[in-house]
Amino acid sequence: MYEYFNGKLAYKAPTHVVIDVSGIGYYVHISLYTFSQIKDQENCKLFISLQVREDSHTLYGFATEGEKKLFENLISVSGIGPNTGRMILSSNTPDEIQSAIVNGQVALIQKIKGIGPKTAQRLILELQDKLKKQGVETLSTSIQSQSIPDEALSALVMLGFNKVAAEKVLNTILKTESNLSVEDMIKLALKRL
Repeated sequence: MYEYFNGKLAYKAPTHVVIDVSGIGYYVHISLYTFSQIKDQENCKLFISLQVREDSHTLYGFATEGEKKLFENLISVSGIGPNTGRMILSSNTPDEIQSAIVNGQVALIQKIKGIGPKTAQRLILELQDKLKKQGVETLSTSIQSQSIPDEALSALVMLGFNKVAAEKVLNTILKTESNLSVEDMIKLALKRL
C-alpha cells in the first residue's frame, strides 16, 4: 500500500520516528540500523512496510529498499513476526544478516534475542535459496538507479530463472545488440533461456 514516506522527522528515537508528511505525522517503527542511517537528518525518506493485524495497522520504516525487502523476507518465515524481524535487523547490518542466512551460519543468527536454534534453522532453510537467487547486491540496489541490463536481470530472477544463467544470456545479447529497451531484452532472454 505504501512504498515510502518522504518528509520531516518530527521525532527520532532508536525504536521509532514520527515523520511529518504534508502535515500528517506518521508513527513509524524502525530498526537500530535505520536509526544509525538517519539520526543526523532533519528530512528523510523511509521505505515503508505496512503490517495489518486484527487489532492494529503498524508501519515499519527502513533507510534502504534492500533492508525493507529483507524485513519482508524475514517475516514471511513462520514464527517470525514484525517485532522479531525488526529485532533481527537491529542486531546486525542487513548485509551481515543476509550473508549469515545464505552461508547457513546458525550460530550467528541464534545469538539474536528471541531466536532459538529451531527458529534459526527454519530461517536458513526457508530463506537460503530465495536470498541466493536474489543475490547480495539486492540490498544495495535501488530500482531507480538500475541500468537496463540490471533491470532485465532482476526481472528474470523474479520470474524464477537462475541468476548466473540469466546473466550469461543477457551478456550475449548485449554483445550483439546494445540499444534495447528492458522489455525487448527480457523477451530475447526468455527465448534463449
